[in-house]
Amino acid sequence: MKMNDCGASAPADAIPFSAWMGSVQSRIEHALARLLPAPGIAPARLHAAMRYATLEGGKRVRPLLCFAAGELVGAAAERLEVAASAVEMIHAYSLVHDDVPCMDNDVLRRGKPTVHVEFDEATALLAGDALQSLAFQLLAEHRLADDPAAQLEMVKTLAAAAGSRGMAGGQQIDLESTGKLLALSELEYMHIRKTGALIRAAVMLGAACGAPLVADERARLDRYVNCIGLAFQVVDDVLDAEASTATLGKTAGKDSKQGKPTFVSAIGVADARRFTGELRDAAHAALAAFGARARRLAELADFIVLRKF
Repeated sequence: MKMNDCGASAPADAIPFSAWMGSVQSRIEHALARLLPAPGIAPARLHAAMRYATLEGGKRVRPLLCFAAGELVGAAAERLEVAASAVEMIHAYSLVHDDVPCMDNDVLRRGKPTVHVEFDEATALLAGDALQSLAFQLLAEHRLADDPAAQLEMVKTLAAAAGSRGMAGGQQIDLESTGKLLALSELEYMHIRKTGALIRAAVMLGAACGAPLVADERARLDRYVNCIGLAFQVVDDVLDAEASTATLGKTAGKDSKQGKPTFVSAIGVADARRFTGELRDAAHAALAAFGARARRLAELADFIVLRKF
């Protein structure tokens, strides 16, 4: 029987979501371990910090989204491994820098000491820098799209998502908003950049690895990612208020203690939960025209909204 892209022997649509998710998570873990600098290569301490920051932790939501979007367009798994790894390296770098003393000054991430605690602050900053550079190196040195112009657009997409009008800009707004009570529209503006931009990049890079989408299909994917990117952050805010540190693998209640504006502080837990349900419904509606091809994207919308960690 022919193997599918995730290494299973049954047709992709016959595999339960939990099994599909575990298969992709395992696949991306092996890909990251292969694509990161090997242990012992000089400078060994820096490379050890990069691997520590990236491997053996996290839900891998962005790689999962990349693979799910790739399934929508019939992309080869070998291409998706590289694209998903690049996105995950950007995500890992952002977490390393978020945790350093001049930012959120946190000591726990993914259930283990943060990189600046395990190594030192200077090494943590360099590890984040190097992970960011490696992400773009991967996009440049592997053939990920049939059209060179499409691959160049992938580089642009990831760069914009990580930059001043994306993730970095959202983080700056977050820093400036500490101690303030933001309106719902202001929170949405901030988190579409801080959290949503990289989630959008994960989906769009996965979609770029396969058959081209027409403009209307890209617009539907955009609506989908806007909904789930926002939903991801709203759920994070609810979990930060209600879950334990052991469950989250990071310091619970940190945002409230630091005076960070959240969806919980803006509208309360009950309304925040209702909002995630509305976003989930809108995400499903955006995918409806794709039919069964978007099954994994729809299941990931459910996972993002209903998760407990």
